[in-house]
Amino acid sequence: MNNTIFDDVFRTMIEKMPYLAVPLINEVFHTSYSENVKITQLRNEHQQEDGDIITDSCLLIGKKMYHIECQSTDDVTMAIRMIEYDFAIGIEHAEKQGRGYRIEFPKSCVLFLRSSGNTPDYLKADVVFPDGNTYLYSIPTIKMTDYTKDSIFEKNLLMLLPFYIMRYEKKGHDFNSNPELFQVFLNEYEEIRVNLEEELTETGKSELYTDLTKLIIKIADYIFRENDNVRKGIGDIMGGKVLELESERLKAEGKAIGRAEGEAIGQARGEVIGQARGEAIGQIQGEARLGSLITRLIQDQRTEEIPIVSTDSKRREQLYKEYSL
Repeated sequence: MNNTIFDDVFRTMIEKMPYLAVPLINEVFHTSYSENVKITQLRNEHQQEDGDIITDSCLLIGKKMYHIECQSTDDVTMAIRMIEYDFAIGIEHAEKQGRGYRIEFPKSCVLFLRSSGNTPDYLKADVVFPDGNTYLYSIPTIKMTDYTKDSIFEKNLLMLLPFYIMRYEKKGHDFNSNPELFQVFLNEYEEIRVNLEEELTETGKSELYTDLTKLIIKIADYIFRENDNVRKGIGDIMGGKVLELESERLKAEGKAIGRAEGEAIGQARGEVIGQARGEAIGQIQGEARLGSLITRLIQDQRTEEIPIVSTDSKRREQLYKEYSL
């Protein structure tokens, strides 16, 4: 399966920020889940005889399964694909009832990033069962073109923001030839940035603000990959291009700094700093015996004596003899 940048961004939000899907689920299925409702991410890879079926998302809220696919083109075969996906999900979570089974399809929908006047509000297929009964398979669609920036913020559909730029993907030439139109476009993205900042940073969600900003830029860079001026304009407004999620980068840097500081403290002046439960011990320069002694103290659960032996030479000598070091 060849993933597009749109698949990657959508799955990044589902996997790393699944709570963003809650307002979208509420919008499509007319539910009223709170933003802090417990979400369980179900496996989205299902084994089939002719290969794997990989869905974009499968979430469990309460006892209900929700399946959302992100589609960048108006694929006329989407109804058949969705039945295949939903059947695979239903089979995986089938409930045994005596010698029979109960197979429940998830509540599903398709997010169309691009659509036309022919894109239906519902994907439908008649399914004829072996007993001759015919059942209608029908799932709703979501079309990006139906949502303005104002409605996105009003309904808290922040998950749609990275894809909002796609409504302008055919405007690159117009922007180059019409500076006033280009400025209107930039002003709109300045409004988006300000609204997003107010929405998230004031509520203590600065990491999410940073992450969404980077994903917005990532999609914009792809859509206008042949238009440097537009890419630069969006990048300047939204804060620069960083393909890695900023929050993950900061966490990784924090861990690296913590390790470096721990090693420096451990080496400086032969001091040892013991951490809770003996998780980390700094190295002691020029004192091999002291290192061995500290190891033995940890093994014997005598960690409270580590600070003493680091500064009290008499006690240190007593313990050297005790442990025959």
